[in-house]
Amino acid sequence: MEGVNTRKNSGGASAVAGATGGAPPRGGSAAAKRQGATRRSAASGSASERRDHLVKLAAELFARKGFQATTVREIADEAGILSGSLYHHFDSKETIVDEVLSTFLKDLIGRYKAALDQDGDPRTILSEMVRIGFSTLEPHRAAITVMQNDWNYLRSLPGDRFDYLIKAEDEVERMWVEQIKRGQAQGQFRADVDPKLTYRMIRDTIWVAVRWFRPGGRLNTTGLAEHYVTVLFDGLATGERTSHKA
Repeated sequence: MEGVNTRKNSGGASAVAGATGGAPPRGGSAAAKRQGATRRSAASGSASERRDHLVKLAAELFARKGFQATTVREIADEAGILSGSLYHHFDSKETIVDEVLSTFLKDLIGRYKAALDQDGDPRTILSEMVRIGFSTLEPHRAAITVMQNDWNYLRSLPGDRFDYLIKAEDEVERMWVEQIKRGQAQGQFRADVDPKLTYRMIRDTIWVAVRWFRPGGRLNTTGLAEHYVTVLFDGLATGERTSHKA
């Protein structure tokens, strides 16, 4: 995933007041009251807060239903506003998903770069990068799910709006592969493994976890990361390493 700020034609709709919502009927169910509270929050606060709230609601819908299957009307209904009011904030649902994904990638790449700037040894840096990856599973769960489910569709859209997805992917891959190669050169990592393939297996392990990881379970994201770091660097087998080839 990876060059987030180099994309063109990203969302440009201005955020203005205009969202309207209603309170739940008196004596309604708890679910209705919660829905009413959600709608009121969309209709209150600053324009920036309303925009952020709408992005979060839309991201959850994209993750649950898929980007293609989610309509502007469904997003507006979820927020308790009219479809036309949504266009005061965004010119299209592509603009919304653009914001969801670019925010995630900007955060991820920024934190990876900070880890690289620590100038530690390759194992220390890769361990920290694993921790960073797993730590995104909760705050960016929807974005990670959308990237897995709708990556090919978004890349197939006309124009260059989502070209930054490929640039971001390439940048992240370069960071990981360089550290793996550095570790091999220093004798920390095995020389007989392919750096790019190794990175892609690590990447997929982290991102696919979003499908089964549930907050509040036996392990939080920190525990999950530490378990994976142990398996990654210390292995599963005990005793001397042997070669088993078919």
